[in-house]
Amino acid sequence: MSWDQVEGNWKQFKGKVKETWGKLTDDELEQIAGKRDMLLGKIQEKYGIAKDEAEKRIKDFEKAID
Repeated sequence: MSWDQVEGNWKQFKGKVKETWGKLTDDELEQIAGKRDMLLGKIQEKYGIAKDEAEKRIKDFEKAID
C-alpha cells in the first residue's frame, strides 16, 4: 500500500497508527493528518529513537496494513 493511500484515508488509518504508536496524542494525530514525514518526526520525538529506526518502524507498519 502506498503512503498516498494512507494519507487519503487518514481517518481510517488513524486508529491503527494510534494502536501502533500509543504515545501519540489525538491532537498530534490530527496535526500529522497522514503526512509521513510528520509521523516520522513525531515517532522520533516521542520514542527517542533515531530517524533510521523510525523509518524502519513505519515501513513495518506499511507492510502490516497492506
